[in-house]
Amino acid sequence: MIDLTVNGNRMVFDGDDEMPLLWYLREDAKLHGTKFGCGIGQCGACTVHVDGQAFRSCVIPMRGLKGAQITTIEGLVKMDELHAVQKAWIEEDVAQCGYCQAGQIMATVDLLKKYPNPTDQEIDENHTNLCRCGTYDRIRKAIHRAADLMKAGN
Repeated sequence: MIDLTVNGNRMVFDGDDEMPLLWYLREDAKLHGTKFGCGIGQCGACTVHVDGQAFRSCVIPMRGLKGAQITTIEGLVKMDELHAVQKAWIEEDVAQCGYCQAGQIMATVDLLKKYPNPTDQEIDENHTNLCRCGTYDRIRKAIHRAADLMKAGN
């Protein structure tokens, strides 16, 4: 049995401990914002936070998550207030098809913890999620906008 917290809610998993976190979130927790992309941890569509750090959930087995704090895209909203990164994504009209955007946003939240005022080079070197639609210029602009919003306390 594995106790964990997902978006502030205590949960218990009593299944195959080799099951990837992604499938637990989608199938058991019924949180569908986290997407399946490649299944090998390369694309980032499945990015969530585990104990405050971004991880690709498709390659994290449940066995390693005892006591973990998991945050998904659904958990970024606090008291009906969008996270600054979500606001920036909307303001910069980042999404094209939108499939990878939850993972992009989760990766960006983590990136801005490490680089609160990132340069383009820091973004390019550290934001490794893939976007099949190629919205990388808008993603970069949104990351800069989010950094500004966070500095302003939004």
